[in-house]
Amino acid sequence: MKVLTKHTDYAVRALISLGMKPDGWVSAKSVSDEQAIPYQFLRRIFQELIRSGLVASKEGAGGGVKLARDPYSIRVKDVIEIFQGEVQVSECMFRKQLCSNRANCVLRHEIMRIEQMVNEEFSKVTVGKLIGDLKRVGQMKNP
Repeated sequence: MKVLTKHTDYAVRALISLGMKPDGWVSAKSVSDEQAIPYQFLRRIFQELIRSGLVASKEGAGGGVKLARDPYSIRVKDVIEIFQGEVQVSECMFRKQLCSNRANCVLRHEIMRIEQMVNEEFSKVTVGKLIGDLKRVGQMKNP
């Protein structure tokens, strides 16, 4: 079971990288190198983040990408939904089509309850919070 895909993981890492440099435009290549994300893969991720309004881009000398919104307003749940839809704990058949056991499935309601809890928790986590956590961890390593 995967809760987060590689696309979502890379997107969150890229957003954190941009959020750590709020004063200017950053090249996609530098984010690629810093986060060890394949450059062409990252370019496609940035295109989706730009389309979604989370990242702004500027071409030419001095251009690049930067966050289009405050990092504390970008929820991990939003990023998950851009790249993979709602968090799904299970790929039960009832998601694809009406399951013949739908009315009697005791597990279905529990799965839905757990998915709701996971979505609520991801709603509480923002890129800004992750940046703050990263800075605190860095301070702990370098007293």
